[in-house]
Amino acid sequence: MAVSPGSALWHASSVSPASRSAAAAPAVPAPVSLVVGEEDLLVDRAVARLVAAAAEHGTAQHVPAAQLHRGELAALTAPSLFGGGCLVVLHGTEDAAKDVADEIIAIAADPPPEVVLVLTHAGGAKGKALLTALGKRRVPTVDCPKITRMGERMQFVRGEFRAAHRTIEDSGVRELLDALGTDLRELAAACAQLAADTTGVIDQAVVARYYRGRAEASGFTIADRAVEGRLADALELLRWALAVGVSPVLITSGLAQGVRLLGRVGSASRGQPDAAVAAEVGAPPWKIDRVRRQLRGWTPDGVARALAAVAQADAQVKGEGTNAGYALEVAIQEIVASKAGR
Repeated sequence: MAVSPGSALWHASSVSPASRSAAAAPAVPAPVSLVVGEEDLLVDRAVARLVAAAAEHGTAQHVPAAQLHRGELAALTAPSLFGGGCLVVLHGTEDAAKDVADEIIAIAADPPPEVVLVLTHAGGAKGKALLTALGKRRVPTVDCPKITRMGERMQFVRGEFRAAHRTIEDSGVRELLDALGTDLRELAAACAQLAADTTGVIDQAVVARYYRGRAEASGFTIADRAVEGRLADALELLRWALAVGVSPVLITSGLAQGVRLLGRVGSASRGQPDAAVAAEVGAPPWKIDRVRRQLRGWTPDGVARALAAVAQADAQVKGEGTNAGYALEVAIQEIVASKAGR
């Protein structure tokens, strides 16, 4: 039984991936529960809610499934000689050995009394047989898929502020994402800091006061300047980003996303509204509007040339080269030169 955090079991107000962090704990924990997904922050929060709901069963024992051998799970979940419950969190069950997986399935089919077992699984092909078996036994499941779309990250940020009983404008959300990128833990920490340290509605200006340097030095901002053909600005931002410790890998990621969006938005029909293109490419409408303005002067051949330059830089910063900064400068120069066949 797949249980979204919006179900009655979770008493949540929304079921979207980005809002699951605000879900409440179940009133009565199931004997066996499963948390599935690769989004570590959401997985950790779901596990924490389940553990909190089962607090009367005692202190949770956190055990990596890969370290268990046959019979050890049975020992962990055996009734105590002194009475009371038992609470075990088994992490990474996709790595469990076959005999351990069989034990998990047996416990799910016939849970021992006074035992609460919380399982985590990354999803995907590895260990899929265990997921299938637990699904057949209707184990309550919380899905925490990776948040990959810009719209989902924006929704996550809004949800963090709602949970803190604060309001953030869309301009503030965009500024925060421009400053911090895609790491959910870092975004959550920033939301908590802003909620605690500011008053009133949080807008772009408020976020900028805290993160202006980081926003200006992000890979996404560098990409914007490069695809707009503003070589001097892009190189200045690149050097500032490297000076303040932004990872070269994050910069190549920003460059790649910026150039790819040029190609994807450029191939869409000119008559399509921004919202329709946004749904197709997985970016918010405001971003589509910006990319359409950036497209002036670009041709399909130019986009292909720029993508090749980014791919080369990516290989260089990941080990094939000796100077990541130089590789990024060359890539930015090639991107700018690719605009209108310069």
